[in-house]
Amino acid sequence: MNLDAKIPEGPIAEKWENAKFSYKLVNPANKRKFDIIIVGSGLAGGSAAATLAELGYNVACFCYQDSPRRAHSIAAQGGINAAKNYQGDGDSVYRLFYDTVKGGDYRSREANVYRLAQVSRNIIDQATAMGVPFAREYGGTLANRSFGGAQVSRTFYARGQTGQQLLLGVYAGLSRQIKAGKVTMFTRHEMLEMVTHEGRAAGIVTRDMVSGKIESHAGHSVIMASGGYGNTFYLSTNAMGCNVTASYRAYKKGAGFANPCYTQIHPTCIPVSGEYQSKLTLMSESLRNDGRIWVPKNKEDCKKKPEQIPEEDRDYYLERKYPAFGNLVPRDVASRNAKLMCDEGRGVGATGFGVYLDFSDAIQRLGKKLVEERYGNLFEMYERITGDDPYSTPMKIYPAVHYTMGGLWVDYNLQSTVPGLFVLGEANFSDHGANRLGASALMQGLADGYFVIPYTLGNYLGSEKPEKISTDHAVFKEAEKSCKDRIEKLLAIDGKRTVDSFHKELGLIMWEHCGMARNESGLKKALELIPALREEFWSDVRVPGSGANLNQSLEKAGRVADFLEFGEIMCRDALTRDESCGGHFREEHQTEEGEAKRVDEKFSHAAVWEYKGEGNEPTRHEEPMTFEHVKFSSRSYK
Repeated sequence: MNLDAKIPEGPIAEKWENAKFSYKLVNPANKRKFDIIIVGSGLAGGSAAATLAELGYNVACFCYQDSPRRAHSIAAQGGINAAKNYQGDGDSVYRLFYDTVKGGDYRSREANVYRLAQVSRNIIDQATAMGVPFAREYGGTLANRSFGGAQVSRTFYARGQTGQQLLLGVYAGLSRQIKAGKVTMFTRHEMLEMVTHEGRAAGIVTRDMVSGKIESHAGHSVIMASGGYGNTFYLSTNAMGCNVTASYRAYKKGAGFANPCYTQIHPTCIPVSGEYQSKLTLMSESLRNDGRIWVPKNKEDCKKKPEQIPEEDRDYYLERKYPAFGNLVPRDVASRNAKLMCDEGRGVGATGFGVYLDFSDAIQRLGKKLVEERYGNLFEMYERITGDDPYSTPMKIYPAVHYTMGGLWVDYNLQSTVPGLFVLGEANFSDHGANRLGASALMQGLADGYFVIPYTLGNYLGSEKPEKISTDHAVFKEAEKSCKDRIEKLLAIDGKRTVDSFHKELGLIMWEHCGMARNESGLKKALELIPALREEFWSDVRVPGSGANLNQSLEKAGRVADFLEFGEIMCRDALTRDESCGGHFREEHQTEEGEAKRVDEKFSHAAVWEYKGEGNEPTRHEEPMTFEHVKFSSRSYK
């Protein structure tokens, strides 16, 4: 497996401009001759589809939702980062780059991160031009707020609905191109297989989720923008439909999968309240701007109402331990500390797995009206779910699985190890290292789709001049047969256990042994339990109905089958990475203060896994990560 990152020559601030000038171009008349397939219609996929169609390419865009507007990007709440320095508080492209590399615990690729910081400034102008209603100051200028891992205000926001508003902006551009006939939109279609021909990406096979029809689609290039794999854990902040199947199919066709153990635990989620739950609800990290996090100092106070606990008996533990950043430490640090408080027996709520997020000081300082303007819809959502009014009593929060920093390996051009397969947004690994800073997911998705892929895809098409093969070709027929055989196998098992019961059991294994904290014995146990569970799945799962029509049990079964294989890769990667970094916290490697302790001399690299066939162990490759501009240092937020 060739892991040439193709990083351009020159100073880091000039690499992207140098690259763009060196790329091959496709003239406007020739763009009409190329057919591009895009899997996913969120911020990354939707912006790429709209932009490439605007340039003249013929685009086919696929999503499993009933509308591109239902992509999970809609769920992002708090904001989008950009190095505009509107506040005049010391921000810059370099500082955003620095914060992102440091926040990712020195496990991301410097060149890609610097480009992300550069491009971030253009995103805000683009989104504003598309009509995104960002919050504004009294004088009309765009407002900013702070997020974890930064000491400047660089996060642009639209109340607590930033993802929704950005997605509507993308959807407007996408709809224009659908109307113009340059984008063919395939909703309620799920990618089940990627097709390669002579080592190149040639197309995909999908299932029409309404009719059950298996269909092949050919193109000159395939762009994967299918999101992350957090639902491997069953309980997560992701939409129920989010899955790993598209990325995993690409992995099985030769695309390297990088750092699958890097999963992010978000510190501010509504705690689990019972076994009946099928997902968790995120409360925006922006709440940590004005909310103060605390637990009782004394265990015996945990069952008291918060208003019964006097100020001197409250432990504002993040402010105490990290005075420089306080409640705005990065997500991995905040999550681990919440777990530590609860493990000490000082957690609150019915289960004891919760901490308080208290707005009483902010309401007293700013007034209820201003707090309501900033966070009103988030407070309303919390009250609807829990029955508690955050204006009068503190929120209860606890960490939950949220984002995945690992993904398909890509080079500087966002191309995977399979030529012609490009990967955007959360589906790739390149920008966030071992921990993503808040408000950077939306930034990466739009940067990749609006401003990077139009250049890098053009370079591939102009240089390689790939040929499109017919869907009648044998490789497509073989892929279709593989999909049909898999569906028939799932339907024929006729066992006794539901799909959800297997998924829930897998999630418990993953959370217990590969969740907020991992250790060698736990990971080895998981690597015994998961194959056994997978074997039971293929002998005792019950999938009612048929494959010839709408069948949500069948959809789930295919996704859970992939989770059962992918979960093993995640645990294998976590076991091999014998260090702590970011969201990957190995209990064997921590400082005396309980912070993550890296082993840079052995693990300053991306671990890239190569599929070696059914029943064989995957091969682990390494791409070294070098840091010329942000030197290794102890990751302190004190």
